[in-house]
Amino acid sequence: MLDRDRFPVDPWRLVERRLSLEDSGVTETLFALGNGYLGMRGNHPEGRQAHEHGTFINGFHETWPIQHPEQAYGFAEVGQTIVNAPDAKVMRVYVDDEPLALDFAELTDYSRELDFHSGVLRRDLTWETPSGKRVRVEMERLVSFEERHFALQRMTVTMLDSDAPVTISSQLVNRQDGEDVYGGVPRAARASFDPRQSEQIATRVLQPQEHWQEEYRSILAYRTSSSGMTLAVAADHIVDTENEVSARRLVEPDIAKNVFRVRAKAGVPIRVTKLISYHTSPTAPTRELVDRCRRTLDRVLGGSIDDVFVAQRAWLDDFWKRSDVLIGGHPELQQSVRWCLFQIAQAAARADGAGVSAKGVTGSGYSGHYFWDTEIYVLPFLAATSPRLARNALRMRALMLPAARRRAHMLTEAGALFPWRTINGEEASAYYAA
Repeated sequence: MLDRDRFPVDPWRLVERRLSLEDSGVTETLFALGNGYLGMRGNHPEGRQAHEHGTFINGFHETWPIQHPEQAYGFAEVGQTIVNAPDAKVMRVYVDDEPLALDFAELTDYSRELDFHSGVLRRDLTWETPSGKRVRVEMERLVSFEERHFALQRMTVTMLDSDAPVTISSQLVNRQDGEDVYGGVPRAARASFDPRQSEQIATRVLQPQEHWQEEYRSILAYRTSSSGMTLAVAADHIVDTENEVSARRLVEPDIAKNVFRVRAKAGVPIRVTKLISYHTSPTAPTRELVDRCRRTLDRVLGGSIDDVFVAQRAWLDDFWKRSDVLIGGHPELQQSVRWCLFQIAQAAARADGAGVSAKGVTGSGYSGHYFWDTEIYVLPFLAATSPRLARNALRMRALMLPAARRRAHMLTEAGALFPWRTINGEEASAYYAA
């Protein structure tokens, strides 16, 4: 049961009125954003304490040999697991060189909301620093339905009643192959064995290929060690303030930083807008993906940032016209059902021929695998409301037919034997015999 003082009923939003880090694993999923291709868990932008710092791209995976206790003919031989993509959510705030750390900060006001109609995650808090200065920190995050490879995060910091030096450190961090400067306990050490959790690969997964910086734009690119898939992530920044600003930059193979140092005046806001693009491929060289990221960012920058929010609202307006389910007289159920419908959109809207994984793009559970759940649970709704999205989901199965026919032939069966669990079309379940 939800604590309705903390999570009040609202038919179009999931709202949190009180911060708690004790159930962060749940809230990171509840407040996750995605578009079916790119997913960002609902981590706080400070990038410190979290159950799982997660950014996931549908179909972007690593492979590894399955070690069965006893090998038998027909058992799956190669596992597949979704990869935690480099994290672009990190935007750390410092006032008088004191960090905003939610596990220690004195917050006099706090709210967070996921708006199902605008498709935007917002957080608004007031922080009283150890020296008694009050700071308002606002955050907006969006994963675009219109632009499949694009996300945006905007941070606005305002000193309410005192002047102070303010620093905003915007980062790209490769968490797949190690934590950032704050370390953290690996998930494998925090919980007992659970077959629903993704596998922990002991060796390095993302091999650096390129990293570079140009003005306020950073790019990191990688190739997976075994599956050979490629990824590039780029982030650009727009700084809007009447305060005096200086910047410094750092880019290395596994981290990029754009650090904005501001002489902040009381009541004069500092707004940093972070424009983010991810591109992946089974085979394309990373240089090609870098170029694609650049084109995505350049196209968005060719318009206004307001256009991004308008396009997101327009896409969702159309979705709700086709998809809304009205439950009169039961506001709690109305909120719950709309949250669920919004999750279907976030899991399937821009999968564009990839599968719909067990957790969508909200986390690494079940290793990001596609199951028969797509046809049983997701397709009936999509077929009734969004036939094009249903067609895209079925296209995933059509693309798997050659592998399914090979699998049937291996087991001396006619026709096609689709995998129980898969990403690339081959059976990936170590539990298949069960």
